[in-house]
Amino acid sequence: MLLGIKNVKEIVEELNNYLADLNVFYGKLHNLHWNVEGKEFFTVHENVEKIYDKVNEEIDEIAERILTLGQRPKVKYSEYLEISNIKEIESKGYNGKEVIDVIISDFEYIINKIRNIIEKASENNDEVTADILTGSLAYYEKTAWMLNAMNK
Repeated sequence: MLLGIKNVKEIVEELNNYLADLNVFYGKLHNLHWNVEGKEFFTVHENVEKIYDKVNEEIDEIAERILTLGQRPKVKYSEYLEISNIKEIESKGYNGKEVIDVIISDFEYIINKIRNIIEKASENNDEVTADILTGSLAYYEKTAWMLNAMNK
């Protein structure tokens, strides 16, 4: 039993699905970063960049965790698009409120996804995955709160 984890394949499947979500979200954040318009441009543009930098770090951490569990992370965008619950959006102009609304909606999904993976990881004695994702959960919850405050 690898690292004492009961069901490595179940955890890796969850992590690969999450990795797909993160990669689609990462591309979506670039779209929003590049296409924000209006009086909130500077503030929103700068903050979206901070978010996608954090998501990029998390992508690497999740892929490395999958490798640590003795499996391979998914890497094809075609697979990501097939299994991700986060959807792409059109390349067009978005005002600041629209950008924040899109991000908050995806954050809500991500927060719930993380909670589900933490629960499964805990059930399978995978404390490391649960710990990694607990840190991510704290980031997404705090950032969602800040974005909601910014969007009032």
